[in-house]
Order: sequence, then C-alpha cells, then structure tokens
Amino acid sequence: MHFEILDLSSIRNVNLYSYKELRTATEDFIRVNIIGQGGSGCVYKGRLKDGKIAAIKVLSVESKQGVKEFLTWIKVISEIEHENLVELYGCCVEGYHRILVYNYLENNSLAQTLFGGSQSNIYLNWQTRSKICIGIARGLAFLHEEVRPHVIHGDIKASNILLDKDLTPKISDFGSVKLISSNVIHVSTRVAGTIGYLAPECVISGQLTRKSDIYSFGVLLVEIVSGRRNIDIRLSIEEQYLLERTWELYERQELVGLVDTALNGDFDVEEACKFLKIGLLCTQDAPKLRPSMSTVVKMLTGKMDLDDNKITKPVLI
Repeated sequence: MHFEILDLSSIRNVNLYSYKELRTATEDFIRVNIIGQGGSGCVYKGRLKDGKIAAIKVLSVESKQGVKEFLTWIKVISEIEHENLVELYGCCVEGYHRILVYNYLENNSLAQTLFGGSQSNIYLNWQTRSKICIGIARGLAFLHEEVRPHVIHGDIKASNILLDKDLTPKISDFGSVKLISSNVIHVSTRVAGTIGYLAPECVISGQLTRKSDIYSFGVLLVEIVSGRRNIDIRLSIEEQYLLERTWELYERQELVGLVDTALNGDFDVEEACKFLKIGLLCTQDAPKLRPSMSTVVKMLTGKMDLDDNKITKPVLI
C-alpha cells in the first residue's frame, strides 16, 4: 500500500501522535469510550501518556481529505483561539489514519445536559441558556468572519457543543470543517452533517455555506430554549417537528408556550421569545434571507433590533 509523504514542517503548535499512542489512550478504541458519533467520524474519550484526558476524533473514510488539504486544514484549525472553541491538542496523520485530538471538557456535551433528563445532574437555568446561545453564536461568527481563510463548521448540533466547568460553551468536532477564501460563496462537498440540523440546500445540492451553518445554529437555538430535540417521534404528530411547531406558535403569538417547562416559569419571557424568533430567522428557506452570525450576535445581545417582518416560514427536510 502506498502512502503520500507528509510534509509536517508547517505545523508548529500541534502535537503529532502515533496511531499506536492513540489506540493505547482509548484502550484499543473500545466502544465504551465512545462519547460522540456523527457523519464525519467517531469521538472517543482517552487518556494520553502524559495523563491528560482528551477527546479523540477518528475521521471516517468518507470525510478524509487528501494530504495537502488535510495539512492546510490542520494548520488553520491549530492557529484558532477563541473562548467558545475547543482547543486542538494535535493530530495523527499516520498512513491512512486521520485523527484529531482535543481537550476534553468536564461537563460533556450540551446534548447530554439538555436532553439527558434524569441522567443529567446539571440544571440549565435561563441565564445559563442565554450565555450558551450567545457563546455559540460568537464562536461561529469568529469562524465565519474573522478567521482567514473563513471556516464553515459543517455540523453544528447540540452534541458538538461541549461545556466546561463554568458551563461556557465550546464548539467542537471540526471533522466536517471546510475552508473558504473570502471571494468564494460555497463549497460543493459530500455533506457529513446531521439530519434535523441540515439546511435544505445541503441535502438537495451538497452545497455547504456559512448560511447552512446559520440554519443549523437556528435549529440549535430553538432546541436550547425549548429543551426539546428538533425531531421527537415520541410526541404527538403536531409536536414531533420542532421547527414546524415553533412556526405554528409564532403565527398564533404563543411562542412562550414552547419554552422549556423545566425552567418552571423562571425565565425572561421577552428574551426567550426573541431567541425563538431569531431561530426562525436563521432557518428560512432561502439562504440569502438568513442573517450573518455577527448580526445574530447583535440581535441576541440586544445591540440590534429584530424585525419580525423579515421572518418567513422555515423549511423542513
């Protein structure tokens, strides 16, 4: 079997791990150590030889880039620092293996906390939910608008948001990330996102844009406010699809009825309804109608007013 020779000279601030080292860290990638799964691969909890606990992402065959693309990608990701993004420790590019190693966060994923029910011992009050929504938005705005080349995450969802000891959100799992120069509108790719969060244009044409990330963020925003998954077949038919239900309640001016009952009425009604409206704004059918992430941050933080007249019915795939 022939493997390309890897030029790793340009990667300075990332540890390079051997496959053997990561296999040992995860106890031979044993299933019990899996802490996340998605279209781009599987994430394991592991203990590195220095004793540090890490999240180890094994990229799937379908999501593996060519050597040059992968190294360019690693170089960009390794230089990104932001309060709301996980830290990349290093990678493994041995043979056909493509593995990413991140810092492991104490409180696991937002999905486990938000949807874990009695299995989660963390209570997310309204102030914390608001902080989480704004933090994710800031991290995504940073990737979209401040990093060069611009970064499309490609798989924004509750299980890819990790929470640190202070419940500060960190966007994780860069296994689906795409880099785009400022003059490029979209990239065509095999989409590795998650159904329920995927923008319609991704499903139909495979076109991944910053606007498709914004759609996914809109879905996530509604999930955080409501405490519900975007699709839940255990519920009655009219309640199963969260975006559809959100639109119905918006039309009836009853959005407050969607707010998570676990909050026991202890929340800022005006802010919660505003967040739900922003979620609807982010999930509109036409990508051009969705706001940029920097605009979303301004609306979430009250620095820009939300125009209800711009909200149209979200699209479901």
